[in-house]
This record gives sequence, structure tokens and C-alpha cells, in this order.
Amino acid sequence: MHARPADPKKLIKGATGDWEVVIGMEIHAQVTSNSKLFSGASTAFGGEPNSHVSLVDAAMPGMLPVINEECVKQAVRTGLGLKAEINLKSVFDRKNYFYPDLPQGYQISQYKSPIVGEGVVLVDTAEGQIEIGIERLHLEQDAGKSIHDQHPTMSLVDLNRSGVALMEIVSRPDLRSSEEAKAYVTKLRTILRYLGTCDGDMEKGNLRADVNVSVRKPGDEFGTRCEIKNVNSIRFIGQAIETEARRQIGIIEDGGTIEQETRLFDPNKGETRSMRSKEEAHDYRYFPDPDLLPLEFDQAFVDELAAHLPELPDEKKARFVSAYGLSAYDADVLVAEKATADYYEACADGRDAKAAANFIVNELFGRLNKDGKDIETSPVSAAQIGAIVDLIADKTISGKIAKDLFEIVFTEGGDPRAIVEARGMKQVTDTGAIEAAVDAIIAANPDKVEQVKAKPTMLGWFVGQVMKQTGGKANPQAVNELLKGKLGI
Repeated sequence: MHARPADPKKLIKGATGDWEVVIGMEIHAQVTSNSKLFSGASTAFGGEPNSHVSLVDAAMPGMLPVINEECVKQAVRTGLGLKAEINLKSVFDRKNYFYPDLPQGYQISQYKSPIVGEGVVLVDTAEGQIEIGIERLHLEQDAGKSIHDQHPTMSLVDLNRSGVALMEIVSRPDLRSSEEAKAYVTKLRTILRYLGTCDGDMEKGNLRADVNVSVRKPGDEFGTRCEIKNVNSIRFIGQAIETEARRQIGIIEDGGTIEQETRLFDPNKGETRSMRSKEEAHDYRYFPDPDLLPLEFDQAFVDELAAHLPELPDEKKARFVSAYGLSAYDADVLVAEKATADYYEACADGRDAKAAANFIVNELFGRLNKDGKDIETSPVSAAQIGAIVDLIADKTISGKIAKDLFEIVFTEGGDPRAIVEARGMKQVTDTGAIEAAVDAIIAANPDKVEQVKAKPTMLGWFVGQVMKQTGGKANPQAVNELLKGKLGI
């Protein structure tokens, strides 16, 4: 990975000059699978506490873990989606620490030999595309959950999450601003959702980020980093980075030093606070899990998974630009969610693809936003949007009428063509009807006729009057041409 020169626009102003923030991310993504990494217990969200727990998850004596093949496949698919190297042999290790929601007293994870090695994610930012290096992806089990607000003196433990498969995706420290970090997580989440390997639902904790932040003077060595644990929204990731970078700059500028530690971000107070001093890897006493053989598969297993990968966002965007002639911006917006891209393609098929994109991006998205809906809950189908785009294309309706028609279809449903017929919404292109309106307006306004000959820009007033008289349905081009002819301008 080549070193990126410091971008002056991304530097943070301190009392002693400019500082550069350096960010690396560890994303914990819950693997989409029906059962856990080493047991057959359900991974469904919700459920009564401790109802999705097998004897393995509760760490009962003598229980042995058995690897879930679907979770392995999901990790390999994700590695392929990150253009990363897939390791045909990897090893599960025990990471030892004691915590009430970790019944085994260790977490089964991967340390020196992960299932996926180096990869890359391309991220679009306002300044152009950047490459963020992926260091590794490994599989590990999630811990349970301690609940502190159900009893005045005791904490309760829910093990429903215990043993759920996670992919930990570790980036290189290649990010240089909170905006880049947010864009990176957004892009990674899009890739995972396209692949179907993680649903990316941050509210349920299915995607969480540990954010490593350090600061340095541009061109200096990396500073000491602090890790902000378990940030669960993209907005909070941005706020946590800004807050932590300014805290570190303040300490260094006051002559202090940064302690390497783990911190928590409190969005209500807008501050990060110390959780514990950072353990080093040796504090966890990693060693290969004696209950699990090394995980081995052959290249044919990988090739078979690669053959059935869906088209990923970068490839889809490139195709939308080349095949449909879309701008990079529109293509980006449309590929951000797979459901949106599918909807768009259904709508663009066989008609003016740019017009379809414009209508979806400008009309549909705005209206869905207003109602707090998304493409999957849209009351208007791709076929209905397609019909509206066709009606504009064949000049049955004008762009202005299309907006009214869209609103009717959005709120009441129905076939756009039938609505136009039934409600008389057709644009009038019959020049005889338009001509009658034009003649009437000219006859009624002799003073304005004199003015427009001296000042042709006044033509707009006449166009407006004719449109008013025809209920907004006259074809504006026809009106313009007739008026110019009759007024001699």
C-alpha cells in the first residue's frame, strides 16, 4: 500500500499547527446463517432470554464445538467480495479472558492464521476514489449479553448471542478523516448486504465497529492509538472520531502523552471516556483450540463459491454507467442498496434508462423519504414508474403533469395510462385547440401585444396565459411556436 500524502483539506487545526488523524477499523459483522458457529442453536434476533442456547453455547462440561459449514462459506464469499486472498488452511485459537457473558472463559477466534488475508475496498469520497486496505478477515464467536437494569442488585446474563458467528474485518490504518471512515463503513456494509453474508443491521448490533484513532503532525510517524469500542451507527462513528482526535490533540499540545487504551463513546455527552488500558495480544494467551482441527478446504470449494457470487456494487455501477449512460453520481445512488438497483433495472428495461433514473432519483426517492419508506415498502412499483416515463416519452403528458400523476399513483395506486385517460390528464398537442386559446389571449390583450413586439422576453407571459386557459395541458413547445408565428417575433 503506497503512503497517501496528507490532504490539507482533511487536517485538523490545533493551537500548534495542523494535525492529521489516522484511523483503522475493526468491523464485527454478524454472519447471516440459521445456526451458530459451533452449535445448532438458532441465531434469530429477539426471543426470550436464553431460549436460543445449546449446551455448547452454555459451555457445559464435555461439550465439543463443531464447525458450521455455512458460516465458513459466508466468510469465503465475503473474502472474495473484498478481492482478498482466501487461505485454504486456517486455525481456530482460544482467546482467554473472563467475563460473565463468556461462559467458556475464552472466545474461539482466529489469530495468526485467519481464513481470509489481504484485500481492498474502493471508497468514493467527495475528493475522488480511495483504496482502503483490508488486513484480514477472521471468524469468531460472539459473547452473550450482560443486562444491568432488570434487578436492583444483580446483573443478568442472556446467552442468546453467545456463539453466534462473527466476521471480524480489520482494515489497514488508511483512513484520514471521519468522512472517509463513514464512507468506508457504508461501502463495506453495502458489499456485505449484496453478498448476503451479513444484513448490516446496526440497530440490532449485527454490524459494530471498533475504531482505532491516533493523531500526528503530517509526515510524522504514527502516533499512539486509542480504540473506541462497539460504535453502532455510522453517524456515531463520525462523531467519535472527531471527538477523540480533538481530545488527543489537546493532550499532546498541553505537553501530555497519549496512553494506549480502550475507550467508549458517549453520544449523549459527545465525549469518549476510558474503559481500560489496552491489552496486548499476549495478555489473551492465544493458543490453537485443541477441540478443533485446522480448517482446510480446497481451491475447488472456493471456485464453486466464486462462480455463484452476485454482481457487486462496483461492477454494477460500472455497468450502469456504460450500458445505461448514467452519471457516476446517479449510478452510485442506485447501487447503494441491492433492492434499489434491482428496482431501477426493472424500470429501465426497454426504455430511456436515463429518464427512468432521473424519475426514480428525483421524484420517487424524495417522496419515499418524506413518508419514511424505502424502496422495499414503496407503494409504487417499477412497472408503474416505467409507465409514467413512457407517457412523458411519447408526449402524452408533460413533465409537470407527470408529477401530478405520480402523486395520484403514490397515494391511490392504479395504472398510470388508465388514470390519464379517465381524468383527462393528456397534454393537448392538437394545434387546433391550442390555436383557439392563443387567438383568444391575443385578441383580449392588444396592449400586451404591442409590448411583446418591443420586448420579446415578454413572450413568457403569453405562454403562461395559454397554459392557464388549457388547464396546464397544452404542449409548451407547440404554444411557443404558435405564439411566435402569430406575434411575428
